[in-house]
Amino acid sequence: MKITGRVFIGDDVYLENEYPENVEIQEGAQIALKTILIAHTRGAGKIIIGKNAFIGANCLITAAGGQTLTIGEGSVIKAATVVSTQVPSFTLFGVAQGRALARVTVPLTMDTSFEDFLSGLKPLASSRVQDGCPEHQVISPSQKDDTLDKRS
Repeated sequence: MKITGRVFIGDDVYLENEYPENVEIQEGAQIALKTILIAHTRGAGKIIIGKNAFIGANCLITAAGGQTLTIGEGSVIKAATVVSTQVPSFTLFGVAQGRALARVTVPLTMDTSFEDFLSGLKPLASSRVQDGCPEHQVISPSQKDDTLDKRS
């Protein structure tokens, strides 16, 4: 493992242990808690965390065999993001916020089969406000422009 200068590595971070020489963490990089760096998916790869990059909590950074995965200088990786592709310098990288996907009519209890749970999922109404919060409203493409105009 090559660590250059002052870096921050949070609690419970897993750093590649099979090919530690294939991980480089540059000056000022920060890796938040419970993040995993794996540089050996189907063979040895390489991971470079650029200068002043920030990786949020619970991220998975994984490089394929024979590939170099670089998180560019000054980039920010949102918490709970899986990174398996290059991240350009000075880029905010991550998935959109979680959102309501379906209505649960059969809770997934310890006594419920997964098949019963799946069959109990129902589509959300296209204009219904989810959990009382207008930000979670499911909007159909035809409603999108009108709804955005009303919120402004």
